[in-house]
Amino acid sequence: MTTRRHIVQTCLAALPLALAGLSAAPAWAQTKVKVAAVYTVPYEQQWVSRIHEALKAAEARGEIEYKSSENVANADYERVMREYATGGAQLMFGEVFGVEAAARKVAKDFPKTAFVMGSSGKIQAPNFSVFDNYIQEPAYLSGMVAGGMSKTNKIGMVGGFPIPEVNRLMHAFMAGAKETNPKVEFTVSFINSWFDPPKAKEATFAMIDKGADVLYAERFGVSDAAKEKGKLAIGNVINTQAQYPDTVVASALWHMEPSVERAIKAVRDGSYKAEDYGPYSMMKYKGSSLAPFGTFEKKLPADLIAKVQAKQADILSGKFVVKVDDSQPKSTAK
Repeated sequence: MTTRRHIVQTCLAALPLALAGLSAAPAWAQTKVKVAAVYTVPYEQQWVSRIHEALKAAEARGEIEYKSSENVANADYERVMREYATGGAQLMFGEVFGVEAAARKVAKDFPKTAFVMGSSGKIQAPNFSVFDNYIQEPAYLSGMVAGGMSKTNKIGMVGGFPIPEVNRLMHAFMAGAKETNPKVEFTVSFINSWFDPPKAKEATFAMIDKGADVLYAERFGVSDAAKEKGKLAIGNVINTQAQYPDTVVASALWHMEPSVERAIKAVRDGSYKAEDYGPYSMMKYKGSSLAPFGTFEKKLPADLIAKVQAKQADILSGKFVVKVDDSQPKSTAK
């Protein structure tokens, strides 16, 4: 015969198991997503560093297991992708600008793996998403600073390759500079490399010799040349003012975190599908920003700062939309 005391004892005995079950209930939330990334350049390269940093942050939070490879040659890119996919990667990041066809082939062969890749192409259903650094808005703002700070009305611009992702930032920068200084002229050069600081430095010296006093540092090496010659530089993607406190006036920053977090969540909850992650790099999603002026806070004219802040407010409110121009920018300097 079951007594009340027996029932109570039975319930108490079951309590630890029930509590354990409650703590284990959201196990899916604690499951780490297996993420891999394949990069063709070093982790320190500014563009890739933003992806790598966002993924390392997710790893530190305990959300993912993260493996990655840097300096992967284009000829080896497909092989490395396949190794990670075969090894159980659920989500893969990277940049496939030079290996587009091969990367998309891998995605077709691994339909259950989610791919979020830097690309100039379109999405490929069901699992190949694309992204790029849609940071034309802070690029425009940094251009306003450059135009306002140039005394010679000559700005030099050094880029990697004339691809849409680079071109749109340069055009936005140039438009911003023209807003604050209609007389400004530009010298544009591409070094045809994503990571060749000495070559970028050499191209910058040539621009300075022709009168440029503000340099747009789309690549590493530009700020080094500007520093040596006592000129100003505008940073791109990352903030290097700490390394160049008297050189880098402003920088358009890229934050990959919104895109990374969106992809991880989608893979975890089973809702992942191919989409364009590019827009999540825009300012309204906190995917980009204008870096604090820092060491130049008191060196910039107050009216210039006011103009930049007003334009930023207009961008965030939707009152002003930065034009996207993916065509190759041309020099205007005579």
